Amino acid sequence: MKYEEFQNQKSFDLTDLIAFSYGRLVEDPPEGFDARLPAPPFLMIDRILSMEAVGRRGKIVAEQDIHLDAWYFQCHMPGDPVQPGCLGVDAIWQLQGFYGVWRGGLGAGRALGCDGVTFTGQVRPYHRVVRYEIDVRRFSSLAESGASVIIGDGTISVDGECIAEVHQARTGLFRGIVYGDYPWQGEKRLS
Repeated sequence: MKYEEFQNQKSFDLTDLIAFSYGRLVEDPPEGFDARLPAPPFLMIDRILSMEAVGRRGKIVAEQDIHLDAWYFQCHMPGDPVQPGCLGVDAIWQLQGFYGVWRGGLGAGRALGCDGVTFTGQVRPYHRVVRYEIDVRRFSSLAESGASVIIGDGTISVDGECIAEVHQARTGLFRGIVYGDYPWQGEKRLS
């Protein structure tokens, strides 16, 4: 899709999100469009149901389908499978980074922290759907550096029951930080 279409689209399916992970969703990206989502299996989102922007604020609603054979159930914890809570927090950061790019921010996304997380439940293999809802409190583009910052409060629900709240989650978009030489260490490549 064209960059203008990307910015006008309000929902994205799994194919769109995977294409974004590999840098293939937007066919005419502006210079500095380095953002990516993690690729599966670390991509914690199967679809973005809606995104909206009102001034510096906004809202994101997304879902993840739960599968019995998900990689994290195989190792966390044997005999007591549960999705690690930190993966839900990471999903909030992933969504905020995507939102920032959708709003016109450029650069690569990085999680910057949060002021607190409260867990009141868990995701088990028999669950069906995790829902993420984020109230974006502020989207800011910093003119001097070209960076963008997204701050929001998120809730995580499983099958309709709220199981976690993430307070003041912060995600940034930064230019010139992509580590594209992996596994080499920049200009000093090992021979």
